[in-house]
Amino acid sequence: MFTPKPRKRRTNHYDSHFIAAVIAELKAQPHKVAIIRANLAYYRTQNHLKRGFLLAIERFDWVFAACHDVDEMCAQIMADDYIGQRLRRYPLLYKGVLADN
Repeated sequence: MFTPKPRKRRTNHYDSHFIAAVIAELKAQPHKVAIIRANLAYYRTQNHLKRGFLLAIERFDWVFAACHDVDEMCAQIMADDYIGQRLRRYPLLYKGVLADN
């Protein structure tokens, strides 16, 4: 009998390095969480977004409601569960966190 092999998901190493850098920046400068909140507000106003992107925005709202400090939020972003994977899938949500502006 044929048993299918489990599929291995490809991971984009650029994205994982980017997310790790964002996490380090957020831990160093917790006030940059406001940039993520501004990005969420901006993308909520857009009319044509993919359903997955909208779900990521909704999951981030859950994270902000549940987590009261930056360390908890960063742990949730890096978690290997559904919400963590959803939050890491869209690096546009973290746009501007690493900028020196």
